[in-house]
Amino acid sequence: MITCRLSTILGANRIKVSDVCRATGIARATLDRYYYDRVNSFDREVLTKLCDFLQVLPGDLIVKVEQADLFSTPADSEVRLA
Repeated sequence: MITCRLSTILGANRIKVSDVCRATGIARATLDRYYYDRVNSFDREVLTKLCDFLQVLPGDLIVKVEQADLFSTPADSEVRLA
């Protein structure tokens, strides 16, 4: 599954969504879809603006996650390793 890490990146850098809106010109509704990982298709222009503003590569913003990893907890990992 492809997932967008915008919320993680913004949180780590303590950046507000409203600041991204102002700086990039991306509509709030669009940013909310990326932030809450509800994007059905990724717009190259939006991705370019986000990557430029956040100074990240597209692979930092959008990652492929195995579906099993989405539902595992650290405790699950420990159980599998033991």
